[in-house]
Amino acid sequence: MAIVRPRRWGYVVRTLAAGGTRIQLCGRLLAELDGVRVDAALPGRQGRLVFAYLAAHRHRAVTRSELWDVLWPDGAPASPDATLRPLLSKLRQVVGEDRLRGRSELQLVLGSDARVDVETARDAVHDAESAIARQGWHEAWLPAQIAWSVTNREFLPGHEGPWIDERRRELEELRLRVLECIAQVGVRLGGAELPAAERAARALVRAAPYRESGYRHLMEALEAGANVAEALRVYERLRRLLRDELGVAPGRELAAVHQRLLQRAP
Repeated sequence: MAIVRPRRWGYVVRTLAAGGTRIQLCGRLLAELDGVRVDAALPGRQGRLVFAYLAAHRHRAVTRSELWDVLWPDGAPASPDATLRPLLSKLRQVVGEDRLRGRSELQLVLGSDARVDVETARDAVHDAESAIARQGWHEAWLPAQIAWSVTNREFLPGHEGPWIDERRRELEELRLRVLECIAQVGVRLGGAELPAAERAARALVRAAPYRESGYRHLMEALEAGANVAEALRVYERLRRLLRDELGVAPGRELAAVHQRLLQRAP
């Protein structure tokens, strides 16, 4: 599936049109160029890694020394170009000379309409948060779900390296923002979306136990589901955590939710 953003009405999902280009870096590596799958033809593990790096940095030129660090993070061999040169030659045969441009500096040119999943996730989170700021809960729902479908998968599983670790940290922070969006939207929409809101808030609390917003979203989701006592228990758990670990109390927003819950409690 490809994601497009019409000017007037947020995200829509459509089947990838003939001739489309999409790259998936989270989860299983997938590469479709002009409607043709090429990921299986990439030259081995090193070829997939170089392709992924070029795709992740497609908006700028990449030096050969960068690619040495990608392939050999613990130190390049005596003649790294002896390995890199034939690898790039094979990669050009797969993606085409017109896409892999340059010699001393290389750039993967995919076109303005190409879809790279990590870029789509960033755009989707931004759109979801912008819609939430306007209280456009229905408008925020779809981009939040799209971003979740990307950030819930590991970036380049099976590969390691400093640049991969950095990108995984960025995507983990993005995932936390997505969870916040899903929790907020689910509470406001209510009904069938409440369970998703509660799950997202619980996942946020587990992933970032000192992030107070996760507890607030969880308390609000439980309150919306008429589970006031359980919501109060969530506040008490956070209060003890902050007291024992940091010697502080929950912030104003959480305290306000707590007071509201106390007034509703039997």
